[in-house]
Amino acid sequence: MPFSPATPATPASPTRRTLLRTAAAASTLTTAAALPLHPTPANAAPQPSRGTELVLLGTSGGPVPMHGRAGIGSALVVDGRAYLVDCGPGIFGRYAQAWLTAEQLTAIFVTHLHSDHLSDLYALLWLRFGGYQPLGGPVHVYGPGSAGNLPATWPKGRSVRTVCPSEPAPGTEDLIAGHIAATAYDINVRMRSEGWPDIRTLIRPHDVRFPLPKTAGPRKLMAPPMEPFEVMRDDRVRVTAVLVEHPPVFPSFAYRFDTADGSVVFSGDTAPCGNVARLARGADVLVHEVMDLETLALGGLKPAQLRHMEISHTDATRVGPLAERAGVGTLVLSHLVPGATNIVDDSTWHTKASKGYSGRVVVGRDLARLPVGARRG
Repeated sequence: MPFSPATPATPASPTRRTLLRTAAAASTLTTAAALPLHPTPANAAPQPSRGTELVLLGTSGGPVPMHGRAGIGSALVVDGRAYLVDCGPGIFGRYAQAWLTAEQLTAIFVTHLHSDHLSDLYALLWLRFGGYQPLGGPVHVYGPGSAGNLPATWPKGRSVRTVCPSEPAPGTEDLIAGHIAATAYDINVRMRSEGWPDIRTLIRPHDVRFPLPKTAGPRKLMAPPMEPFEVMRDDRVRVTAVLVEHPPVFPSFAYRFDTADGSVVFSGDTAPCGNVARLARGADVLVHEVMDLETLALGGLKPAQLRHMEISHTDATRVGPLAERAGVGTLVLSHLVPGATNIVDDSTWHTKASKGYSGRVVVGRDLARLPVGARRG
């Protein structure tokens, strides 16, 4: 990918190499068009209450803000109820911009416990548990349990320290409990002065429990071949999951949502993984993370850092064959690394992801919406 001639960078017009280096740095912190979707206008009316719709809230990978995209987060809206997958930086605001209300929020599914996938998780719940436009009822939060111990060090030879030696790898239930304890002053004051409810009655965290393959673990295989397991179900949706390949993080999940209208799979962060193809078999939509390794290399990542990206994420040129093998109808690209819209354009993402895939490719943009299937019966 050629560069423009180098010019002195200014705050108003950074050079392309500066942008690439920024994107590359952001990706190391996390490790993150034909028939495009269209963002919903700011003055658009709320969506119909029946059917299934995928709403891309944020589509960038990495905790560092990226031009044109918020952090990762998606909503599947089923008969007017919202099921979120990941809550990265900026999702609290994007949720409201998508015309979704706190009352609609039913459940949140966290793919893994990296900061760029959960930074806005508690903010969304904490700032909406009472007062103006509060949560409509208990919101269930599903995510990884404790890994049991920390993964091996990277790079090798670096000294290891743990902030809390007695509990180095807390899971989702402990994460929420810690947030509530840390914000107890605000919660207690608002309960007394404004009559807000007890937040503990409105947030129901769940460590996802599943039959762990004998060869799986933080110091074993990240995602050995396995059959999907059920996480939850209600009268609108059934959610299943598998382990995915995102070293050194364990466990890390992909989720599948089956509704009366169709099925949507979210890969989470992962290298190309047979478990994802198995989970997504015959799905209507696969929302899969992608990176542009070529651009990251041009941005100045060191060989060891590039290798880390290779084994933990999926290059755009490799996602098409996986989607083809799964037989999915539409491939939606999200968790884009680099996510800045002024570094890699949509046509480049689309071209690379289309290689080896005969279905429809959609390059994810924040606040884009995609109807899923059609109501049967």
